[in-house]
Amino acid sequence: MRSPAKGAVGFDNAVFLSERDTADRNFALAYFMRENGAFPEGTDLKATLDLYFQCCSITVDAPGMATIAATFANGGVCPLSNERVFTSDTTKNCLSLMASCGLYDFSGEFAFTVGLPAKSGVSGALFITIPGVCGIAVWSPRLDALGNSVRGVEFARRLAKRFAFDGLVATAEQINPRRRSAEAAVDQATYFCAAAAKGDLTELRRLMARSIDVNLADYDGRTALHLAASEGRADVLRYLLPLGAATDVADRWGNTPLDDARRNGDAASIALLQPSKPDAVELNPGGIFPRGSIEALAY
Repeated sequence: MRSPAKGAVGFDNAVFLSERDTADRNFALAYFMRENGAFPEGTDLKATLDLYFQCCSITVDAPGMATIAATFANGGVCPLSNERVFTSDTTKNCLSLMASCGLYDFSGEFAFTVGLPAKSGVSGALFITIPGVCGIAVWSPRLDALGNSVRGVEFARRLAKRFAFDGLVATAEQINPRRRSAEAAVDQATYFCAAAAKGDLTELRRLMARSIDVNLADYDGRTALHLAASEGRADVLRYLLPLGAATDVADRWGNTPLDDARRNGDAASIALLQPSKPDAVELNPGGIFPRGSIEALAY
């Protein structure tokens, strides 16, 4: 007997018969649903349940299951053949069910800890759909108390911890596999410098909360401090300087943030960026007096 081709979909009749013979809970739920009008009028309940048990007995290998997950990720279009398999509505409905109840009684916690649509099976299979990115299939038969693959769930947790995909909030330790590292660095520098130039402290705080490098520079070597000094954003300077923003960084033309502040003629920015004099003592917030003048003030 020839083995099935790789990725081929099959049917396991023994599993079907076993599913049907041990489906007391499914039968009870189905009759309860019919009593509450959940099915269209005239529905053959036994035929409907038989179809359900047959669907539970479909066999497919891990690459084939990953293709199914990728098809959902691609809006219902198979990425290998470029053919539409599911309608947009079907895709949306399936992803919603996967996100809300794809892992049995563990679905709620999975939604919080991983946050990706997934479906597990008692065979030890688990497939994950990352909309607009990819589909992933894992097969590891050891199950936990809730009927999910132990290693599959752990893989999903580590995946979510290591990678951040578009639309999800990323931490400093995460990477976005869809974006090149150079592109990501340029974007961060652009956003950070633009926020500094506009005086957008809210955006600056958001970026700093994501552990952005306060001394990121754009293509011309200009940091957020350069842009803030050029635009007279003294409030931005007050925010960035205590966070470690360097005042001695020169751009491609050899200018420091202090040079930009002087060119702009902004006294407040100049005062913040000027290096403190070691021979000066701050007597009060209103002024700085040279050493040796304190005695004179007593007379």
